Parts: sequence; C-alpha cells; structure tokens
Amino acid sequence: MSAEFEPVTVHLKKDAYIFVEGKQHADKFYIVKQGGVRIIREALTDETGGVLSPGEMFGLISAMAGHGYIESAIAATDVSLLAVERKQYGSLIRKVNSVAVNSVKAFSQRLRELDAALSQRTLKNTASADPSHLIQIGDYYRNESKLSSALYAYNQYLALRPNAPDADDIKEKIAQMKKTAIGSRPEYPPDKMIQAYPKEHLLFAEGETGNTMYIIQNGSVKITKIVDNKEIILAVLGKGDIFGEMALLEDKPRAATAEVYEDCTLLAVNRENFTNLIKDQSDMVVRMATLMSERIWLLYRQLDNTFMENPLGRIYDALLIQLEKNRVDINSREPYECNFGIRELMGMAGMPESEHKFLDRKILGDGKLTIKDDKIQIGKISDILKESIFYRKSQKIAENRTNNR
Repeated sequence: MSAEFEPVTVHLKKDAYIFVEGKQHADKFYIVKQGGVRIIREALTDETGGVLSPGEMFGLISAMAGHGYIESAIAATDVSLLAVERKQYGSLIRKVNSVAVNSVKAFSQRLRELDAALSQRTLKNTASADPSHLIQIGDYYRNESKLSSALYAYNQYLALRPNAPDADDIKEKIAQMKKTAIGSRPEYPPDKMIQAYPKEHLLFAEGETGNTMYIIQNGSVKITKIVDNKEIILAVLGKGDIFGEMALLEDKPRAATAEVYEDCTLLAVNRENFTNLIKDQSDMVVRMATLMSERIWLLYRQLDNTFMENPLGRIYDALLIQLEKNRVDINSREPYECNFGIRELMGMAGMPESEHKFLDRKILGDGKLTIKDDKIQIGKISDILKESIFYRKSQKIAENRTNNR
C-alpha cells in the first residue's frame, strides 16, 4: 500500500467485540485479514448478519455515514483485521478501483432490500414491479388533485405499454385532466446535467424504468411509496442528498416515487456519466458512498422504528431519526424548526391516515411540539430524545416480562 493509505493491523481473540451497535460517531471500518467476524444487529429487528471471511469489509456503512454503528461485530475466531479510517476511503478506492464499484453496487443492493422490507413492515405489502402500478400511482394523485403528477404517471405507463387493453381509458383520463391541469413538468434532454423543477411535480414514479440519478443542489425532494391507495413517506431529502441511484446501478425499475417537495435544482447523472465518474472522480465516489451510507443508516433506523408498538413512541422516534439524520445535537435544550409538517411526520412513522387526527391531538397536546407555517417546531430538542428512550425502554420491559412468564 502507498504511504497515503496505511491501515492499522488489529489482532483480537475469539469472542472479542470489535465495535458495539449504537456506539456513536463511527469513524473506522474494517477488512478481515485472517479469521472470521460475526455481525449481529441487536435492535428491535433482531437481525443477524452472519460470519465474514478474509477479504470482506464491515462497518463501512456506519463509518461513511458517521452517525453510529448499526450493528455489532464480534470475533468469531482469533482474527487479524485492517482498521481503515473513514478519511482513508478515498485513498483506498484510488489504490483499488474495484472497491469503489463493488461498494457502491453493494450499497445499492442493500438499499433496495431495506426499502422493500420497510414497505412490507409499514404497508403490509409491497408495490408490484409491473408497469401497471403506474396506473395506481396516477389514480392516487388524481384523487389528491395533483393533476401534473397524475399526468406524468399515466404517460409513463403509456410509454411502457402503448398497446395495453386499457390504453384508451388512460388516454381519456389524460385528455380530461389536461383541461384543468395548471403548469407542466419541465423536460430536459438526456445530456442536460443541471435541471430545475417546481414543487409538487414528479421526478420519477415507482415502476418506471430509469437510468438517471440525482444530487440535490437546492430545495428538497420527497421520496414516497404508494400501495393500496396509501402513501408512505420514506424521506424528505435536502441539499447534497442523492437519490435514484438504484435504478441506474441495477438496471431495474424505480423502487419509489420522487416528488419535488420544494422548488429544487438538481444535478442529473445518467449511466454514461456515472461510468466516467466512478472511474475518474474518486472525490465524487466518496461523496456517493457517504450519501448512500447515510440512506442505508436511515432505512435501518426507520425499519427499527416500525417495531415500536406504541404509536406516540413511534412518532417521537421518527422525529428523533430526522434530527439524527440532520446531525442536530440531540442533547441540546435549544428549540428547532423542522423542514416538514405533521402530515409528513405521520407518514415517516407509518401511521395510517385514519389515525392522523387523533394522533395529531395527542402529539401536539403535550406542548413539546407546535406548528408554524405548516412546519413542526420543537420546543426543546432533548425532549424528543427522552420520549424516544422512554417508549423504547417501556417496550423492552414489557417484552422481558412476557418472556419471563
């Protein structure tokens, strides 16, 4: 290895902990040199990750996200490990280019798996990969009077299935909506990298094909899934966030719908540009790996959130997740203004719309949260942490009592 990349070799005995799930400020990942390492997730999901062999990396997602370890790593045998600091990742991929390609593709695959698992947990269902799902998306937005979004979904369906038996019906819906739709979605040539879109327009819809990923330069984008005429909000992404990379990397249909939440400017990277980016711009690859790691970390936290049984606990924990995502000091006693409203928070917590009004009154009734200009205002940040810890501990105590009977 070059002087720029000099990982430290670590030797540990069998059963020694390498790191523990929940340890904050993860700053290192590891490569197994000799022996085996067992990966365990001990949060509410009780997921076990198996045993890793020489040459395999672990802790990379946590280190690149820089939040906290999402798993525990234990020496399954006496082991020798290469300990790599987060800041050395760029040096590693410049030295071994295949690491960049393999890690980004592995991140993409894990994102898709976690996305499907979260949808299954929250909606008890997953959307079909069949293009006909675009009709359901169009119908949803039509019922919500978001005609531009409905038109986009219907047109994408016709582009994929121009001769479908229901094509004439869809064309009739489009003709009727065009009479009252206000504004249209901007269209750009494939090689146009800087793109701007107004709010409440779709960038892409779940089920359509795609070969472009986006990096937000300004504004925000809402990532959602629509199943059985219900919407779940997976995330509200802001400046610097990346999305759409799964379809680009895996050549599969879009796994979610992206709606412009606030007027935004995007950097659009298509498959041809991405190949050159991976090969020639290691700084951009590091940025991508960091952003994708943050997305995976977020999905793990959201998946754990779905196992919280108390609705109020789940809502407070969903709010805590957003604070952590934005790297807010969760021990601070200062106030904080979120960039989303109560409806979006309910969606992030997977609460059915039938319960929104009741939960709105409960969550706003204790005085910890208020609403101003449709945005959530937190009176004291540390209160959100305390509420999340309280409900998690209460659930663990109840589970232990049940198991000890």
